[in-house]
Formats: sequence, structure tokens, C-alpha cells
Amino acid sequence: MKDLTIARGYASALFEVGERHGEEEACGPPLRALAEMFRADPRTTRFFATPRISREARRESVRRALEGRVPERLLHFVMMLLEKRRQSLLPEISDAYQTLLDERAGRHRAYVTMAREPDPATEVLLGERLSELLGQPVKPEIGINPAILGGFIVRYGDRWLDASLRRHLVALRREMIHARLPGSLAESAQQRVWKGER
Repeated sequence: MKDLTIARGYASALFEVGERHGEEEACGPPLRALAEMFRADPRTTRFFATPRISREARRESVRRALEGRVPERLLHFVMMLLEKRRQSLLPEISDAYQTLLDERAGRHRAYVTMAREPDPATEVLLGERLSELLGQPVKPEIGINPAILGGFIVRYGDRWLDASLRRHLVALRREMIHARLPGSLAESAQQRVWKGER
């Protein structure tokens, strides 16, 4: 929770600077792209975590990669995060920044994680159900993560709904492990659960 609060503070600061210079919308997509690198690319995480690369070399590499490709204010912002060693918060900062953009534009967006890409009809139906649930028009932004196995996870502002198959299987396994079964039957069931057998 503390990290989320810090991330919102950074996002608000970037938004205010961007708004003063008319660049708040332009900062959104490249900030989101940087955040996705941290989420999805282990090489990015290793690059910023390894002690073999000095802070100065790391900053210079980032500057060369971004200069001329992102708004100047965003470049300065990223360099400041590096200086304060807060680059790991980029995904949370990006989410908070997008929320600020959506709020100003009157957009309502829910971030939905699914195990596989939905067909257009399913995406429309999901948007309709979420709109009914939240009581306002909502556009789902779909992300794919096969690790959840099935179902979906929804994040809307500070609210989360985890309806993933993985979560249900974990809960089922926990219930089976702690179920009160007679003697040797309980021991056998626990061994089979831990081995992933049916």
C-alpha cells in the first residue's frame, strides 16, 4: 500500500508538469511502454538490479535509449526516478497516471487480465457486465497472462476482483489439505494433492 501511495504521488507530479506544458496525453503511451518492459521483460529487471553496472552507466544507457523518442519532461522524470532508485515503481506509476488521464477525460477503464485473448463478442459482453456491476460505462483493457489458467482478474481503481481459475484451484487445494478425513485416507489425500494427482 505504501508503494502505491508513493507511485500515485509521482504520477500526480508528472501529470501536473505535463499539463502545464500541454504534454500530459503525449507522456501516457511511452510511460506505459516503459512500464510494460518492467512487467514483462526479465532482462530489464536484471539490468537495473545488477551491481555490475554503475548508476552512472545505467543512467547514461537509459538517456541514450530515450532521448528524442519520448517527451523531454518524461525523460527528465525517468532520470529522476533512477536517481532516487524508484524505477521499480514504473508499472504502478503508469497505472496511476492513466487513471488521472481517464478521470480528466471522463473515461472509466477497467484493467482485465485473462488467460487467453478473448473473441470480440466476449470482450463486448465483459464490458457490458462490468458496466452493470460498477454502475457506469466501463471500457475493459485486456491483458493476457496464461499463468492464471482461466477466468479473469479485474482491477478498477483501487478495487480488485480475482475470479481466476488459478485462485480457485489454490483455494480448493488448501481446503483439501485441511479437510478432516479419517486417518490413512487423510494422509493419502494430502500426498496426492501435493503431488498434483487427481
